[in-house]
Amino acid sequence: MLLQTPISIPSAPFVVSPSDRFLFVGSCFAQNIGRRMADNQFRTMINPFGVMYNPASIVHTLQREGCLDVQVPDVVVLTLGTNHVYIRKTTNEIVDNCRKEPQSLFREEELSVAQCVHYLYHCVDLLVHCNPQVRIIFTVSPIRYAKYGFHESQLSKSTLLLAVHQLLNMTPSIAAANAVLHYFPSYEIMNDELRDYRFYAPDMLHPSEQAVDYIFERFSATYFSAEAHRFVSEWQPIGKALSHKPFHPDSADYQQFMSSVQEKLAAFRRKYHLD
Repeated sequence: MLLQTPISIPSAPFVVSPSDRFLFVGSCFAQNIGRRMADNQFRTMINPFGVMYNPASIVHTLQREGCLDVQVPDVVVLTLGTNHVYIRKTTNEIVDNCRKEPQSLFREEELSVAQCVHYLYHCVDLLVHCNPQVRIIFTVSPIRYAKYGFHESQLSKSTLLLAVHQLLNMTPSIAAANAVLHYFPSYEIMNDELRDYRFYAPDMLHPSEQAVDYIFERFSATYFSAEAHRFVSEWQPIGKALSHKPFHPDSADYQQFMSSVQEKLAAFRRKYHLD
């Protein structure tokens, strides 16, 4: 008896290692997956200039001074949330944050598939210029936007999915040196595999922590090398020990326990050259 519709994810054309540097840019779903990477001690930068929902704003992040200079990324995850953009009427520029200014100063528009492809192509160009061997993972956030209406939200997601599909089919024409592009189906996992309200937060729109954990498991199964899996399995007991809340923090037993944990942490950092 089949009680789910599991999403089949083809083997990725690359794997990630503990030494890779990661950049996550995009919607709040990028925050969720990026935070789990950081919690597992991968060198991770997450939305250095705030959450970005649309392809144009993601380009703006990558263009900002310092984003690609401070930590040149080996692996970049771009999480697309919507094709809706806000444009300042006086300058006709897409803004990334209205900064609580009056709504009357802006107009809302929807990027076409072609416009989304244009901005995503620009993202690839910026990243390749920074690192010709960069690996780029595209994904569409599974979070629906109730403020648009659910039909309109679905149209927005469809636009993003079509844009990524077109971009990936353009890959041979992208002068990307040894860069590799790939799509990870977080949107499909949430909506086709986790089709139950128990996988949603109380607002019934955002994925629950359990759902994000599951999607992260699928993400790691898709992209982690054997060494990356060992890295995580070695870190987790150390991380759990470090987060332990003692009843008697001044006791000799606890001090001895923490001394042992610190020795294991130092050995772990030396092994994987994290210092």
